[in-house]
Amino acid sequence: MSLAVGTIGSLVLIAAILSGANVMVALALVGAIGLAIIGDFNVATALMGSVFFDTTHSFNFSVIPMFLLMGFFAMRAGLGQDMFDAATKWLGGLRGGLAISTTIGAAAFGAAAGSSVGSATIFTRLALPEMLARGYDKRLASASIAISGTLAVMIPPSALMVVYGILTDTSIGGLLLAGVIPGFTFAFILCFATYLWVRIYPESAPQMVERFTMREKMASLRLVGPLLLVIVVIILGLYLGFFTPTEAGGVGALVTLILAAIRHRGLKGVELTETLLDTVKTSGMIFAIIIAAILFSKFLAFSGVTHALGGFLTGLETNRWVIVGFIVLIYLVLGMLMDAPGLLAITLPITHPVMLGLGFDEIWVGVFVVLLCELGAVTPPVGINCFVVQAASEGRVELDEVFRGLTPFFLAGLVMLVLLCLFPEIATFLPDTMKQ
Repeated sequence: MSLAVGTIGSLVLIAAILSGANVMVALALVGAIGLAIIGDFNVATALMGSVFFDTTHSFNFSVIPMFLLMGFFAMRAGLGQDMFDAATKWLGGLRGGLAISTTIGAAAFGAAAGSSVGSATIFTRLALPEMLARGYDKRLASASIAISGTLAVMIPPSALMVVYGILTDTSIGGLLLAGVIPGFTFAFILCFATYLWVRIYPESAPQMVERFTMREKMASLRLVGPLLLVIVVIILGLYLGFFTPTEAGGVGALVTLILAAIRHRGLKGVELTETLLDTVKTSGMIFAIIIAAILFSKFLAFSGVTHALGGFLTGLETNRWVIVGFIVLIYLVLGMLMDAPGLLAITLPITHPVMLGLGFDEIWVGVFVVLLCELGAVTPPVGINCFVVQAASEGRVELDEVFRGLTPFFLAGLVMLVLLCLFPEIATFLPDTMKQ
């Protein structure tokens, strides 16, 4: 009886999401009603209360607003513009140099902001006009920005990594450190994909006529000093155990606030009230999804669906990579239909125990799944990063141009997934050495 209820509830949830229902509302309703049917109404209300209280009163959960606040301050501090300007002076003379500079700038900015959408918005405003003015193909220009935005959730601070850690009870500090090497490796692969594109189609990225002296190049490095300071403070502090992820978020928020105040010569230009409101709104949305997801996962556990499906998949007499391929397909398909937090909320109650049952390291699984979710952020029809680039372009590019330009970069993402499978140490090295 319980298993049947769990199966029907899962199908209802999928149908509701495909019909366009809000993911958080669908998760909460299916979870609450399912628990009431399996147990009784009192059990359902008691669990809802305990889940809500445990989520909102846990110190570990405060890392989310801290990281978000740091990201908003980083945007106000203009750290993305400084990094892009410096990268352009060093790499702009290469064919496709502006697109490569965008990727490098987004990777570095991601280490201070942690927001995929925020990174895509900023670099659309910074880099897209420059690339189009110099004759870049619209598909290359817009797609390179959309995919580069995904680097922000691989490199700490990453709110999505934190969400994953909360939903799976995995070490958040370990997950954040695990994303460092894969994040910068993925940035290199994207740069190489851009290089191949412009080699095959040189007309898509004319070379810059403007040249910079060595003095100008060296002077530009001073611009990236504040950004490097934030990166060192966060990554090194976590690695050496100077502070917890929550404390890292607080320190990072303080440093980026100081940098923003220096840039604007006071707090007025920082728009402190608006920044705090944006942080509260975004945090509230993420917390709502987490609460609904935990409620739904308890429903699946009590109904027996998690145990039954996990036991079936891990019991198959086939190579474990076949099952991994099936899970990859699930994420890529569902990633076309919903955003990353919602995707994690729906899938992790089942896929996480299955992957662990197959013998994979939980930290490695986190990096692998987050990368899958971010590939979904650039695939149609949802592809939120693509919508962000098109909206921020102010009519310079059409949505179909962004999507059509993403094929080589999506393939680069698949290459990164393969590298993670072949060399899992890419993700596990830093967390393992941190533990020693």
